[in-house]
Amino acid sequence: MKAAVLYGKELVKVENVSPAPLRQGQVRIAIEAALTCGTDLKVFRRGYHARMIVPPAVFGHELAGKISEVGRGVAGWRVGDRVVVANSAPCESCFYCGAGQANLCEDLLFLNGAYAESIVVPDRVVRKNMLRLQAGTAFRDAALVEPLACVVQGVQETRLTRGERVLVIGAGPIGLMFVVLARQLGCEVSVAGRRARRLEAARRLGAARVIDISEGGNLVPTLQSQGPRGFDVVIEAVGKPETWEAAVRLVRKGGRVNFFGGCPTGTTVALDTALMHYRNLTLMASFHHTPRSIRRALELIEQGTIRAVDFVDGECPLSELPDLLRAMAAGNHGVKTFIRVHD
Repeated sequence: MKAAVLYGKELVKVENVSPAPLRQGQVRIAIEAALTCGTDLKVFRRGYHARMIVPPAVFGHELAGKISEVGRGVAGWRVGDRVVVANSAPCESCFYCGAGQANLCEDLLFLNGAYAESIVVPDRVVRKNMLRLQAGTAFRDAALVEPLACVVQGVQETRLTRGERVLVIGAGPIGLMFVVLARQLGCEVSVAGRRARRLEAARRLGAARVIDISEGGNLVPTLQSQGPRGFDVVIEAVGKPETWEAAVRLVRKGGRVNFFGGCPTGTTVALDTALMHYRNLTLMASFHHTPRSIRRALELIEQGTIRAVDFVDGECPLSELPDLLRAMAAGNHGVKTFIRVHD
């Protein structure tokens, strides 16, 4: 089969790979939809991810498709079932799983290999995080489950409530999903970001205000001039130390900040301790997803709340994936790209 293999920093090759035989409890999925992701771009730039993927390895993690083969000991699934599969599964036996924080599992098992014609799903993922699709659910929509589940986790942990003024910093796929879910909860949402295409998407998805910071202006005074009291909640969906610091200055007294965007390894931030203390701020960071948020994400997709047409604005054959990743690293202005794994 054809598959994209990560070999190191900015080195991905599309090759013919021998499909692995199934082991006990595993299934093989013929991939019908694979989507690009900001995390994959980070891995491409870095050449690895300490927890998720060590090269050489098949690459990609947002997918949906049909079961093409069922291994020994698999119950409840058969060839032809339409499914979506998450990119990880917790152990359910460690301290964190027992504390209801499965996203922090000490033995989180990751799954990669979406940029391929098929993928083998490990037994644990089959049992805990492979979900059946309704007959009318498009594979392209279903492939959004994993990133959406992370946003669901973030919304729940931030405790958004109706009527709150929410600022989302960043208009990429994650920021745009926050816009949709916050609007659904009855929040008034503002978005600060770059690139006209993404900002237009934010408007279309219900952002009350869109602030273009493309020209490199100072984020804090630009936004403070539009609302000196500050926002009830600020979601940082960029992953840069400077925007983490800005988020703390843009939230109101008693407000909440979610540092959702992961910054590069080794970076640090400087926070004004007096401001944090005397303004009584709540600071948090959300990471990954749980089986519960995966299921809630699929519900939102099958209800039509989140649709691929609002987030997927490009298409590319698998053979051209390395060029696409290089273009993304150089500043491609798209939101998400559908990868045609069957050219």
